[in-house]
Amino acid sequence: MSSSNTPDFQQAVFVSTAEEFRDFLEFPYKHYSGDKNWVPPLRIMQKHLLDTKKNPFYKHAEIALFLTYYNGKPAGRIAAIDNKAYNEYNGSKTGFFGFFECVDYQGSANLLFKVAQDWLKDRGLTTFIGPMSPGMLDEIGIQVDGFDHKPALMMPYSKPYYDKLIQGAGYQKAVDLYAYKVTKETVALARTEKADEIVRKRTPGLNVRRINLRRTKKEVEIIHHIFNEAWKKNWGFSRVSLDEFYDLAKGIKKIIDPDFAHIAEVDGKPVAFSIALPDLNQALQHLDGSLWPTGWMKLLYHKRKINQIRTALMGVLPEYQKRGIDILLHREAIKNGLGKGFVAAEMSWLLETNSNMISVAEKIGGYKEKVYRLYQK
Repeated sequence: MSSSNTPDFQQAVFVSTAEEFRDFLEFPYKHYSGDKNWVPPLRIMQKHLLDTKKNPFYKHAEIALFLTYYNGKPAGRIAAIDNKAYNEYNGSKTGFFGFFECVDYQGSANLLFKVAQDWLKDRGLTTFIGPMSPGMLDEIGIQVDGFDHKPALMMPYSKPYYDKLIQGAGYQKAVDLYAYKVTKETVALARTEKADEIVRKRTPGLNVRRINLRRTKKEVEIIHHIFNEAWKKNWGFSRVSLDEFYDLAKGIKKIIDPDFAHIAEVDGKPVAFSIALPDLNQALQHLDGSLWPTGWMKLLYHKRKINQIRTALMGVLPEYQKRGIDILLHREAIKNGLGKGFVAAEMSWLLETNSNMISVAEKIGGYKEKVYRLYQK
């Protein structure tokens, strides 16, 4: 990599000092500088993801951060994650990697994966999966297609060569995740109207209501229960704690709009939910990851121009799946969004193996826009 006469020197470092943590945190902001499609996340939120004292994810997990330096300059980063809740639930010995970023040099990538895997092996873990940064409710996967589109809120964006680096380090594809887009022009409103009529006839007592923000705690408990029941047979699942859902709710409470967040009930019993959020990335792209000193003013100004939503969470109790209730939930958010001047919605992420949800996305006029990938070794 070096063009000088100085011998190349590469080292991996276990992050243990404030300066090293700063290098870990700041690496993506320099790495993607000048990339028009990267949206700098707020540093305060990135710090929270990594805060082992404040993020409830770490009540059942441990994390180690690593950097690689090439000729004295940061060349990449990775986190090794021991998710004890996952292994207890699945009866496995699986370790995870996350927060992966790297220059286009296989030697740096190999070194990062080696030190992360060594840390996980020391804990008796034998299978490695990632990226998860750090868990299922956060950013997961590496983008492998759709690089000409900006990422939606809480979705990753990656360098196109990451797939090559990860496979070069000995990993193989585990599963792909899809992001489907539906726009004002493609949405099949007539079909969703017909579906609404059919589903309500099939399921007497069905009611779709807005989430009540005045009783957030109770609503979070409902969503938490449905999510864990709905997802329990999906690839890579482990039960998510109630504290993690409370933490997520705290993080999105200031941007959530009840017009885009719904719970479906049958005879008063909650059976499904959908949380779509205004795509805050449309505003964050104008900041450099900081609210101070002027970032908060830019955020307030550009929030008014957001015209896309992202369905970030959805779940239907197993006994009520394949009845079309999910179509009604999508329909409510899209219909309300159109009424407010929104022009697009992203449904992400959808497991490539979840043919039912993919079918729903396509029936309402969605098309696959981006693809993300999880790997295993």
